[in-house]
Amino acid sequence: MNMSFATVDRDGREIIDAQEFIKDRLYFATFRSKPRQKQSMYFFTIDEEFVYQPFYADFGPLNLAMLYRYCVKVNKKLKSPSLRGRKIIHYTSYDARKRANAACLICCYAVIYLNKTPEEAFAPFRNGKGHQFYAFRDASYGACTYKLTVQHVIAGCYKAYKCKYLDFTTFDVDEYEHYESVENGDFNWVVPNKFLAFSGPHNKSKIENGYMLHAPEAYIPYFKEHNVTTVIRLNKRMYDAKRFTDAGIAHYDLFLCGR
Repeated sequence: MNMSFATVDRDGREIIDAQEFIKDRLYFATFRSKPRQKQSMYFFTIDEEFVYQPFYADFGPLNLAMLYRYCVKVNKKLKSPSLRGRKIIHYTSYDARKRANAACLICCYAVIYLNKTPEEAFAPFRNGKGHQFYAFRDASYGACTYKLTVQHVIAGCYKAYKCKYLDFTTFDVDEYEHYESVENGDFNWVVPNKFLAFSGPHNKSKIENGYMLHAPEAYIPYFKEHNVTTVIRLNKRMYDAKRFTDAGIAHYDLFLCGR
């Protein structure tokens, strides 16, 4: 649902449009500058708090740890006695990349905590102004051959939530952030305890162009502890597969077209 209300940004420009996610309570808006707080409205932004770290021309979407922390933040604001009776507005800037990431967060929040379908979660943007968003792209040089839209991200979140692959009641955000970092392995569980995606190993552990590369042996202790029994290599042969098989981990090559 769309909502109109009158407020002004710090340059005196009137803002009259916002997207409503919880009736009379939670909204999303886009401002050119920081808005003034009002007695009936509380404004907050995450644009400089949750920041995507790009490899090349990629700019998002934000990872699960940031989504988790965003959801915690919103829930705290909704429950805060000091904000009782005030409209809570998550605002973002006209930076198209930050705006796409911010929209993903509030729509995924709607899926997880407001029990919305992907279509219902995105509906406030379809019904109002400014529903067009930059599509996300892969982390590589050159032209992007497949664009990931905000709607795609919401649909993925919905699928993971419904299949119980995503459960913030048991989600260990500290462990996620630890292993998600390049220094600690650069890997994530796609399906918990079943399917793990990780950065392709190299012949030896080293730092190259400021980027940490890991040998197979860096992953094996974690794999053994968490019952990872098979590795499937999708990219170039940068290490000897025998280093995994000698550790009792099966290894297969599945090279993609163009690799």
